[in-house]
Amino acid sequence: MTRIPIPASAARWCATVLVFAATSQLGAQRLASPGHIARLPAPVPLDTTGRFQAAAVRVGDDIFITGQPTERGLAELRAQGVTTVVNLRSPQEMQTAVKFDEQAIVTQLGMKYVYLPMRGTPELPYSPDAVTKLAAAVATTDGKVLLHCTIAWRASHLWAAYLIKERSVDVETALANARAINLMDDHRMGTNGRQPVEDFLDRSLPTLGHPTTSAPQLAAPQPKRPPTNDDLPDASPNGT
Repeated sequence: MTRIPIPASAARWCATVLVFAATSQLGAQRLASPGHIARLPAPVPLDTTGRFQAAAVRVGDDIFITGQPTERGLAELRAQGVTTVVNLRSPQEMQTAVKFDEQAIVTQLGMKYVYLPMRGTPELPYSPDAVTKLAAAVATTDGKVLLHCTIAWRASHLWAAYLIKERSVDVETALANARAINLMDDHRMGTNGRQPVEDFLDRSLPTLGHPTTSAPQLAAPQPKRPPTNDDLPDASPNGT
């Protein structure tokens, strides 16, 4: 058989196509399928403007982790294939801080609404049961998944616990992935001396940040400064 030589330019083009195809496959990695995640993709930041509060990322092709979504944010994610919405905010938060009926909007858009309220309190603890319920929601979805709280802090901790417990991702890889979302373990703690991810796993993670705060000191009175921000509070009420 006579072999026809392939020009170097054509060979390079073929190699480029193969590399692009492999990269596209990785970029489109579906994480909602059960089993071990051999290679965890880095979170990809999303535009939050008018859509989400504080933070929003996509991990792989089918997991979205965000702060509180707006009606616009929910509609746009539905258009991108999200069929399951997992909300971690407490009933009080939903009643006082969200100006629309999220469950009703999610249902109207044809998505499944999974409510896992948590706040790190005795009534709404960060518990291992939450990881099990998140795993069930992910495993049974027929599309993509949105996991959210207020600013993606609780969601980041639950995501890390889920990766470690349910998907066999090593601790450091899971924590690094969650830090790229909004884990904030370098300057924020849970209310019981442990981080939420540790409560979700019911074990300590030595390499996790555990910042401490000193006891409050009595400060000398400070001169009153002119009002700013049109007399609105300089800091929003505590919400995660």
